[in-house]
Amino acid sequence: MNRLINLALLLCIGVAVVASFSYLGIDLGALVDSGNLKQMGAYAQRFLSPDLSAAHLQAIARGALETLAMSALGTLLAAVFGLALALPAAGRFGWPFKSVARLILNALRAIPELVWAALMVLAAGLGPNAGTLALALHTTGVLGRLFAEALENTPPQPAEAIRLQGANAVWAFCYGTLPNLLPQLLAYILYRWENNIRMASVLGFVGAGGLGQMLYVSLSLFQEAQASTVILAMLVLVFAVDSLSSWSRQRWVKA
Repeated sequence: MNRLINLALLLCIGVAVVASFSYLGIDLGALVDSGNLKQMGAYAQRFLSPDLSAAHLQAIARGALETLAMSALGTLLAAVFGLALALPAAGRFGWPFKSVARLILNALRAIPELVWAALMVLAAGLGPNAGTLALALHTTGVLGRLFAEALENTPPQPAEAIRLQGANAVWAFCYGTLPNLLPQLLAYILYRWENNIRMASVLGFVGAGGLGQMLYVSLSLFQEAQASTVILAMLVLVFAVDSLSSWSRQRWVKA
């Protein structure tokens, strides 16, 4: 019986795949046609000759610094506002504030970064300001939810002991809850920074500045050599940030 069910599921999947190709009108034969293969080869060959002129490399360096600054500032703002929203979202101020805070966090992270960037371009204009705000808004929703869950799972005994000694709620949180929570918060922040550096490289496609905007302009003008250099710069920047983040986690989070 189970074998028949598995065969029926495989048959349904196969029918769905065939129906998808038929509905979308995808012609795989045209993809491997000799003329198309020759055209794709010529296009790839132009990409394999990156533009390494001094002027272009200087422009890429400025774009890389802009992308790095967007991701770092957006993550920092998100960490601050995410922690501010995580406190009520964890139920520290009663269920009405918890419901409102969770609704805000859900709304912020439900909208993708590219959509936020398109909205921020309309509000703040073209450039890195829009990209920074877009990253900050979406990441606030993500970090706020993660921070709230971490707060809910943190043992309350240390903070309660400090409050019994006569300290107020702020000092109890700073000295009783935050020290136990800080390594986990740093791990979340560093992880989101890694994601934001990649996303910051893409937000330029909607005019939010950085390397993404340079890549969009190069591809729009069919400047394959310049676009190839921008892609290489993105890869180097992502690898550098990944290495820095891994080193930071080993030094600060695991210590």
